[in-house]
Amino acid sequence: MKLHATQEKLLKIARQINLKKMSLRDVGELVDETHPQKISHHLNQLEKKGFIKIDKKTGEVQLADLKNKNEAGDIIAVPIYGAADCGEARVFADENLEGYLRVSRRLVGKVKNIFAIRAQGPSMNDAKINGRQSIEEGDYVLVDPNEKDPKNGDYVLSVIDGCANIKKFLWNKKENQVALISESKMHIAPIYIHADDHYMINGVVKNVIKNSSFKELSESQNASATDILKNLGPISKQEVDYYENL
Repeated sequence: MKLHATQEKLLKIARQINLKKMSLRDVGELVDETHPQKISHHLNQLEKKGFIKIDKKTGEVQLADLKNKNEAGDIIAVPIYGAADCGEARVFADENLEGYLRVSRRLVGKVKNIFAIRAQGPSMNDAKINGRQSIEEGDYVLVDPNEKDPKNGDYVLSVIDGCANIKKFLWNKKENQVALISESKMHIAPIYIHADDHYMINGVVKNVIKNSSFKELSESQNASATDILKNLGPISKQEVDYYENL
């Protein structure tokens, strides 16, 4: 998922101009957007994704200093580089930066340059990352790019014919073959590769951020909120038009 076109323009402008001194309308003129509310919305989205920080007191927009974030403090910014299949290798490994996860250093350890990948597919939903964690659709998988020589039993992010894939790594030294194993409640065949084939290990999986579980919790809370909203009456046409235009 790429950044919205307006967000890309705002990010470029923020690198060149101090937006603090400009009104939302003035900023909108620079990115061909006439609605100040949309500018506010996209700036908030950039902040949620970790690209910028907005000072609530002064309104100043600051670009995220990822180097400093990753060197100090309990919360660090981990870049999200797209998605990887947990089934057949079908999602292209274009390393498209989607945003950043704000993650406790305790979940990352001392790994330098760690990054996150969104999991797609069900074929690792019975995995045992760190002896206990499965990988469900939508989870964020934290990958150590410094480990390019995995051991038998490691979970790896590999690239096969330009497509990213998450699997358990097994190497048969005698036959000089690699098997990338699915661990799933479904029956999914392994991927067998000759050690000299064109494939690349991008890193070893270190941890899983269980986004799928939090999503279920959020949806459950939203369902409860819906029951409450039923008693608040209909939304006016003006309100509908406003939010549809955001």
